[in-house]
Amino acid sequence: MKRKFQTLTITLTRKLYKLADRIASEEGWSRSKLLREALRKYVSERSWKKLQDYGIKKAKKMGIRTEEDVERLIDEGRI
Repeated sequence: MKRKFQTLTITLTRKLYKLADRIASEEGWSRSKLLREALRKYVSERSWKKLQDYGIKKAKKMGIRTEEDVERLIDEGRI
């Protein structure tokens, strides 16, 4: 049977360790849960940033520079 969790050892500065302890306590979480949630959020934001960068690149190729350009193309598509 596969384990659901894997152990990861990390090194933190004393200040960051204390901050993590304080935040985890305030949230009612363990340090592990706090760091899992922080990593999930980072991964999610990174994915959105990649998607945004892709959209910006494609928009530039299509000559879309402003919100007005987007609105114009939407209106043209509705006709």
